Amino acid sequence: QVKLEESGGASVEPGGSLRLSCKVSGYTPIDRPGYRSARFCFGWLRQAPGKEREAVAAIDRDGQGTYIDAVNGRFIISQDVAQNEVYLEMTSLTPNDTAMYVCAADRPCRLSAGWGVSPNHLGQGTQVTVSS
Repeated sequence: QVKLEESGGASVEPGGSLRLSCKVSGYTPIDRPGYRSARFCFGWLRQAPGKEREAVAAIDRDGQGTYIDAVNGRFIISQDVAQNEVYLEMTSLTPNDTAMYVCAADRPCRLSAGWGVSPNHLGQGTQVTVSS
């Protein structure tokens, strides 16, 4: 069973930065003879009060990230395959970034391919609040 556990959320002032982490467990991204593991790509969703959940960033198996326009250039997604962790570096934060950030696993690997529309696994989330 894939389990995702987020950390790093906090309250910051506008212009501040945060780094979110997602620890992945129960997932072995390798293929063994006679066994084909489920292959997922990971990323981050967010949901603000009164708004729909949106996919923010996803990272493919080569380490390439894709982003929504609202965060492109400010957020960077990365992963440490050996440590089974996914990160989201967030800079120049604005109040519009205030949301619950949720780590997710899905079969597509790019936002344009539909990553995050119907994720296979979700974490509990970590709250990011940006206010002065």
